Amino acid sequence: MSEVIIYRTEDKQTQVEVKFDNETVWLNQYQLADLFLTDRTSIQKHISNIYKAGELSQKQTCAKFAQVRQEGKKTVTRSVLSYNLDLIISVGYRVNSKRGTQFRQWATQRLKDYLLKGYAINEKRLKASAQQLADLKKSMKLLENVVQQKQLSTDEAVGLLKVVTAYSHALDLLDQYDHQQLQVPQAKKASVKKLTYVEAIKQIGLWRKQQNAGKLFGNEKDESFQSSLQTIYQTFGGKDLYPSLHEKAANLLYFVVKNHSFTDGNKRIAAGLFLYFLDKNKQLYAMDGSKIIADNTLVAITIMIAESNPNDKDVMIKLIVNLMSNG
Repeated sequence: MSEVIIYRTEDKQTQVEVKFDNETVWLNQYQLADLFLTDRTSIQKHISNIYKAGELSQKQTCAKFAQVRQEGKKTVTRSVLSYNLDLIISVGYRVNSKRGTQFRQWATQRLKDYLLKGYAINEKRLKASAQQLADLKKSMKLLENVVQQKQLSTDEAVGLLKVVTAYSHALDLLDQYDHQQLQVPQAKKASVKKLTYVEAIKQIGLWRKQQNAGKLFGNEKDESFQSSLQTIYQTFGGKDLYPSLHEKAANLLYFVVKNHSFTDGNKRIAAGLFLYFLDKNKQLYAMDGSKIIADNTLVAITIMIAESNPNDKDVMIKLIVNLMSNG
């Protein structure tokens, strides 16, 4: 179900009806023009440039909603293009950063409200599935903790909202399974190109130079990084403990963040190797050309791992794998 939320700017000069649907917020071009104190032509131009540059996927950030209009004596229903939070913030950076920041702060608060209350909507529908509901609540709690403990940047806030949306979608799909419990989706068997220790260290060295990150970046404190790489390829009884590429990638991200093997740059290195490993196996991009997990969503996931309790590892891995499977 959707609802309309009234957003008022801090100066009280502008009021916009914001559509809240599918766990995100939506504005059409006229509303964007009102919000950012510009004209619709400028908004169209910025949106076109964002899509042309490949900054965002049109398929993922744009949708049509029915809108009832009064045209003369007739009441007409027309489909109107609307844009989600990702696109709204990107436009805000280009035309009115101050109002974009204010809207981001408001949207972040809406996100927090959703984390605290939103999963209750699913409780009745998922009542018959105790394990699935437990996983959903744990994930919402993890997200809530991140929101409460950190002052979120725009990218982090957008990423967390995407996690909520994508994870809810994953639960909807899994609800169709006969056994009714959240699990890692079955992946097609395919040979996996291994990421070796030597190759990983070489990449970290390149990133250190490219980012001018300093000598402490990627400086190993012990042998735990080698252990992280070896663990994702472990077998038991001749079978992989982590059978699919997505499971290996998710566990690589988790172990590198949690083992804290480097003096500096642990989260950046973990996210970078996660993307590098997927790209090495030609699994970094979805069918529409967008990354299987958007950069700001990866930022949010990495923060969640860092903030999470080790007892919640299984939930985190399920969450990451389902995000990739539905990317």
